[in-house]
Amino acid sequence: MEMSLSTAVTLAALLAAIVWPRLPSLLLLLLLAVVWVSLMFFFRDPERTGPYGAHLVLSPADGRVLLVDEAEEREFLMGRSRRVGIFLSLLDVHVNRSPISGLVEFVRHQPGRFHQAFRPQASQENEHNLLGIVDGEDRVLVKQIAGILARRVVCRVRPGDRLTAGERFGLIKFGSRVEVYLPYQYEICVRHDDRVKAGVTVIARCPQAAASLLPGAQKGSNG
Repeated sequence: MEMSLSTAVTLAALLAAIVWPRLPSLLLLLLLAVVWVSLMFFFRDPERTGPYGAHLVLSPADGRVLLVDEAEEREFLMGRSRRVGIFLSLLDVHVNRSPISGLVEFVRHQPGRFHQAFRPQASQENEHNLLGIVDGEDRVLVKQIAGILARRVVCRVRPGDRLTAGERFGLIKFGSRVEVYLPYQYEICVRHDDRVKAGVTVIARCPQAAASLLPGAQKGSNG
């Protein structure tokens, strides 16, 4: 049955009369629901199963490979090193995982600025946390870097703690950057713009590693 224009207007007026006094409350509830869902999405922490093996280095973060280069690392490796930088957007999982199994030997928090995490100066000037892990002759340094929105870096381990590869050790909130520094002889397995997953993607390997990755290993892939 078709509704006349006058009937439609009357119903619309009645609906407006009912809803309008409650509109501020409804909008507030909607806003709170959106914020709650957004926070649940941002702080999600999925279970991960990655490859295991000596001399394999797993990605410590989800995100996009921002850079692969060389650097002089004077805090932990004390010399020329390989560096892999990963940018985490607001849509990425922000839980950080250990790239290797080993003993936490070095932890240091450095206050700093809050440049956008993808900018080159963010690596040196932004607030960051350094985590050095040792496994025999293997030494890896992870650098958690805060971004323009990420004003808090969380690291839950201390020197003397032991981590297994892929184990959670902290997070960075609301967009950030993570860098991994490796001994110079390591072979890098990812390229610029590859997508990586924490605890799953193999980003590097030591020359002592087997010629092929263990079953289940995932290399970085473009996209």
